[in-house]
Amino acid sequence: MIRENLEDVEKRIQAACDRAGRSRSEVTLIAVSKTKPVSMIEEAMAEGIIDFGENKPQELRDKYEVLPKNLRWHMIGNLQRNKVKYIIDKAVMIHSLGSPELAETIEKEAEKHQLVMPVLVEVNVAGEATKGGIRPEDTEAFVRAVSRYPHIRVKGLMTIAPIVEKPEDNRPVFRTLRNLAVDIARQNIDNVSMSELSMGMTGDFETAVEEGATYVRVGTGIFGERDYGMKEKTGESSIS
Repeated sequence: MIRENLEDVEKRIQAACDRAGRSRSEVTLIAVSKTKPVSMIEEAMAEGIIDFGENKPQELRDKYEVLPKNLRWHMIGNLQRNKVKYIIDKAVMIHSLGSPELAETIEKEAEKHQLVMPVLVEVNVAGEATKGGIRPEDTEAFVRAVSRYPHIRVKGLMTIAPIVEKPEDNRPVFRTLRNLAVDIARQNIDNVSMSELSMGMTGDFETAVEEGATYVRVGTGIFGERDYGMKEKTGESSIS
């Protein structure tokens, strides 16, 4: 099943790149493996996937410990300050930086490990009360504040679009994020790059690619429906 699903997702990413006049190499597929067992991750690895996304820091840590070290783990879910220590030396990128307090903690933990952590600033483009992130109008000021931390490197922006029936309905959300990134890039802020846009999930990743996504986060489309029993037990938010 995973092989067939990945083939389908790959074809759809390629077609979206073709429509947008983009190279397929510009888009990284993150397989969202939250709640999924190691055996399913190994199936995806066998098909060449090395980028995996997790919502829970402890789950990322535990999978990191037992799987090959060439995998690239992305922290894509809500990250509590007291959980940063679990993933600071294991994640290749934190996609969900959405508060000054979290930035301060990431800086302290990264300094302890003598590393520079790549991050994406989470922007609540749709203004949903249930979602975290920075308001679009506050994003540039937030990026400027974070840029002063020597152990954090802002690489771009991330958003979680609303759940919609028609992917096209999220095009304005993705376009807004892309335009915001372009505007911030023009400011030439030290230690800041706007090269990465993490947007698009199973239901709308093709539209996201058409609008400039460099990371798409696909879970259900690769692994099938998530384990809702585990989701309820862990209280995870929905990012796939």
